[in-house]
This record gives sequence, structure tokens and C-alpha cells, in this order.
Amino acid sequence: MGTCGDCEAELAHCHGTVVFHVAARAECTEPDCDMPEAVHTFRVDCDAFGCTCAAVMSAHRVG
Repeated sequence: MGTCGDCEAELAHCHGTVVFHVAARAECTEPDCDMPEAVHTFRVDCDAFGCTCAAVMSAHRVG
């Protein structure tokens, strides 16, 4: 397996993925991560994981 360039350069970063929620704060897939969202290489919307918070928010706006 290759070596992470950010690790070698001792740069602040995380190997997890930031998951952006519509109805809640963004969260990282690494349980102990306390890094800001900006230092994550990987970012996804929560619906990619089957989260339904966007649909729930839409339903509250309509109804």
C-alpha cells in the first residue's frame, strides 16, 4: 500500500470522508476525527449513504 503524502509532509488532514447533512452538522466517517471539513479530501452528500434527512426537510417545508 502507498504512503500518504499528507502524512509524510505532516500536514493536518483526515483519511475519513465528510458526510454533509441537510438537517444536521456534517460528520466524518472516522469516529475520533476533530479536523475541520476543509482538510478532508473526500466529501459526499448524506443521501449517498441512504440518509433521508433531505427528504424529511423537504416534507416539513411543503407541509
